[in-house]
Amino acid sequence: MSQVWKIAIIGSHPTSMLGTKLILEEQKDLQVIGMIQNGQEGVKFVEDHRPNLVLLDYRLGEQSAEQVLEQMKQVSPQSHVVMMTDHDGLSLLQGLISRGASGMLSKQASPFQLIHLIAGLREDVTALPLEWVKQAIWPLPASPIAEGNLPLTETETFIMERIVQGITYDKIAVEIEVSRRSIDNYLRKIYVKLGVNTRAQAIEKYALYTRKGRQQYA
Repeated sequence: MSQVWKIAIIGSHPTSMLGTKLILEEQKDLQVIGMIQNGQEGVKFVEDHRPNLVLLDYRLGEQSAEQVLEQMKQVSPQSHVVMMTDHDGLSLLQGLISRGASGMLSKQASPFQLIHLIAGLREDVTALPLEWVKQAIWPLPASPIAEGNLPLTETETFIMERIVQGITYDKIAVEIEVSRRSIDNYLRKIYVKLGVNTRAQAIEKYALYTRKGRQQYA
């Protein structure tokens, strides 16, 4: 039997969330561990429980789903976040993916489509409605890193430079006059921006970028 995936549902409609919970828990390897109606409470829940998957309603009242998404990925980079939307998914798709979403699904999707999407995420594969794919404009814009624009702030770049040099986190914290915990927070943001999950992956991707940059200006 495959590992039981823990799922959090974040939305503003309790009835809809309950319906989704019942659909999910018909599968023996899926467990809904929380249903939260507030974005910031959802971020705290994700930070505390680190679910495998978050189903996030694009409509959160006065809150921006994009900001909530980014915050969730900062506190739990390993968690997949799927945006549930009743908007034109295609128009939102790339912006949400760039912020860390693992996929999108219409609220009118069938139970099979939801379960199929989750099954794909278990294998690090996402699924999109064929109609969205047919409407898309290809090729997609290149990522900032592919274009040679590293999406890191000056401080984040300094931290990565020192990490590549083998400097410890404690020493880096002293150098930029912040707490050791602040370094961990910076690293979470760096991992999200670089699209990685580990220190080794971050070093590899950063090194690849810097090599490209040197070649351009040689």
